[in-house]
Amino acid sequence: MAAMDDVAAAKAPLSPVDRIAAVLDWWRAAGVTQAFHDEPQDWLTPPEGKAPPRSAVPMPEETPEPPPPRLGGDPQQWPADLSGFADWWLAEPTLPFAGRRVPPRGPAGAELMVLVPMPESEDGDQLLSAGQGRLVSGIARALAVAADQLCIASALPCHQALPDWGALREAGLDAVLQHLVTIAQPRRLLVLGAGDILPLLGHDPAQAAPGIHPLSAVGVDKPVLASFAPDALLARWQLRAQLWRALLDWTDGDA
Repeated sequence: MAAMDDVAAAKAPLSPVDRIAAVLDWWRAAGVTQAFHDEPQDWLTPPEGKAPPRSAVPMPEETPEPPPPRLGGDPQQWPADLSGFADWWLAEPTLPFAGRRVPPRGPAGAELMVLVPMPESEDGDQLLSAGQGRLVSGIARALAVAADQLCIASALPCHQALPDWGALREAGLDAVLQHLVTIAQPRRLLVLGAGDILPLLGHDPAQAAPGIHPLSAVGVDKPVLASFAPDALLARWQLRAQLWRALLDWTDGDA
C-alpha cells in the first residue's frame, strides 16, 4: 500500500514553484547557467520614463577655428609701384614661406618681363643668379632686349621643394601675382612654368596653355608667351628648341 502511495504522489501535479525549480534544474544539468537574447540590447539606453543622467561637468562648446589670413593681407595696403613691392615682398608676414626671400629685379614698363615659379636654390640677394639666370639672359639677348629693359620676377618669394600650387592659388597668391604684373606693366610677358603660373594669372587650368595671346585677367595688353619652367628647359634641349621656335613666332607677331 505504501508503494502505491509513492507512485500516486509522484504523479501528482507540481506546484508552479516546483515547476520553475524543475525547469531551472534541467537547464543547469544541461550546462546553461545564463540567459541569452537573440535581439541585441542597448545597455546605455535609460529605462523608459527616466531621463539620462546629467554630466557633473558640462562640456564646453567647440568654437570653429578662424580661417587663415589671405596671402598678402589687405589688398588695399599693397604697394602701388614695383620698388615698393620688392620691399613688401621681403617683409610681408602673411607670406608664410620658409627660406631666403628674393625680390623681383628690373624696371617697371620693361621691354620684357620673365616670370618664373621661384628663385633658384643658389640665389642670394639677386633673383636667378645661377644657371636659370644665364638661360633667361640668353633669351633676352636673342630678343635684342637690353639688360636694363629686362624685368625678372618669381611667383614665390623663396625656393620651395614641392609647393602646392592649387592650395596657394586658393589662399590668394593669384591676386598677389596679378597685382605684381599689373604694376610692372611690361611690354611683353614671358611665363616660364606655364602649368604652375598661368592658373595664378587667371587662366583656366582645365584648358590648354595659351599660345601668343594677351592675358586680360592681369591687365596685360601685350602678347604673353608661356613655356616650360627653367629647370625643365635646362634639362632638355628639345624643350629649348621648341621655345626658340615659339620666340621667333612671338617676335614676328609683335613687330
